[in-house]
Amino acid sequence: MSGDPDLTPARRAADLEALARGADVVVVGGGVTGAGVALDAAARGLSVVLLERADLAAGTSRWSSKLVHGGLRYLAHGELGLARECARERAVLMGTTAPHLVRPLPFLVPDAAGRDVSAVGALGGRLGDAVRLSVRGGPGSLPGTRRVGAAEAARLVPALRPGGGGALFWDGQLTDDARLVVALARTAAALGARVLTGARVVAVDGREVAAVVDGEPVTVRAGAVVNATGVWAQALAPGIRLAPSRGSHLVVRAGRLGDPLAALTVPLPGSRSRYVFALPQPGGLVYLGLTDEPVPGPVPDEDPRPGPAEVDQLLGTVGRVLAVPLTRDDVVGAYAGLRPLVLPESAGRGPGDATADLSRRYLLRWDGPVLSVVGGKLTTYRAMAADAVDAVVARLGRGAPRSPTASLPLVGAAPPAELARVRAPARLVARYGTEAPRVAALGTEPVVGGRPETVGELRFGVLAEGARTVADLLDRRVRLGLVPAHRERAVAAAQAAVAAGGGDR
Repeated sequence: MSGDPDLTPARRAADLEALARGADVVVVGGGVTGAGVALDAAARGLSVVLLERADLAAGTSRWSSKLVHGGLRYLAHGELGLARECARERAVLMGTTAPHLVRPLPFLVPDAAGRDVSAVGALGGRLGDAVRLSVRGGPGSLPGTRRVGAAEAARLVPALRPGGGGALFWDGQLTDDARLVVALARTAAALGARVLTGARVVAVDGREVAAVVDGEPVTVRAGAVVNATGVWAQALAPGIRLAPSRGSHLVVRAGRLGDPLAALTVPLPGSRSRYVFALPQPGGLVYLGLTDEPVPGPVPDEDPRPGPAEVDQLLGTVGRVLAVPLTRDDVVGAYAGLRPLVLPESAGRGPGDATADLSRRYLLRWDGPVLSVVGGKLTTYRAMAADAVDAVVARLGRGAPRSPTASLPLVGAAPPAELARVRAPARLVARYGTEAPRVAALGTEPVVGGRPETVGELRFGVLAEGARTVADLLDRRVRLGLVPAHRERAVAAAQAAVAAGGGDR
């Protein structure tokens, strides 16, 4: 990186003043796709402005399963190319761009779900291994699939109903999806991109982008506009046809499942390609997911919530293989996100009509000077961004013709051996990489008693990561908001960090 990645209040003021100069590329949307596009364009020498109406990762990108996966489901649908792309991008993240944010995670398909189910899980895992071995960086990145006995299954998931083993395969897990987005945006900033949150784009007229920033109207002249607003893409490109679906998760305490070491993997009744996962998280929580429910009608601005039927489906599916099934009383939090699935009429025919079966391939489409990039998966954000900037470079006739981002480490990234030598708590290294000592120096006292999040993280969020509000801090930088009881107890500390750093409220 050639410059300072910090998104400070002073930098924001300077970036606002510089908007009058315009940019080669204006990116609309500060999720993983928009941040990835901003980084790719800046890395190719283009001037970049990223405009995000709320905060980095404020939309869909913070509501994922926190997985960087190799695309086993796509193999079930015969989408070998998409599975290989997922495996390749997982290897890039784990090996080069964000090894501090991604770790190997074992997945157990237990015999308790049926021996035929665990046999299918083993077959799928081995097919995934074959795909992984076929891509650059794949060999050696993860262990291979194998069968485990009853004793090992019980060690991996102690709450499992006793008496059987299972199939064990491996995939990648993000420490936090929102942290990936913040790292992308800050890396783009280090390369000269101007990253502005609280900037709502209201119209694009030719090459003029009209926005409202902190209540004031601004106009930015752009060589090209990239619409990376996900499920809200139709606001700038009405011709795009989307079929949004809601993916919901429940949050339970890890102790309720015996502090599992592996993700529990249970098929939905009647399905061989859709599973519910119990995903262990750093910090003593487990996320249960994932549903796939169609979302008819206009897409709301506010965060979606899991419906009662989804809660019952997730609890009931996992409960089939537990010694003591989970109940609603075990749920300490819940979240849901909207997938921007492209209808087959716009993006080629998918394998079915249900949202669960729509292809996760992404769409690139020009409408005048606006290029929409929509669809895809969090895992493949870099490939989506590279394709989008390829199209921009071809349209503008300037900028490097090939993306360098596969070999560009994000801020905080380093090889595992170097990360192991960072003098800071391991938990901070897993979230901030080589920047962990900076975070630790800002304060190590906990924000909430009994929780690992520190006041130093709150202060770093305001001073270096562009956080301007309590919600920015608690819901996106440290994620205490995933459990409402934790969030309530953390508000005062977050308010103090915002006030000290010059934020809004």
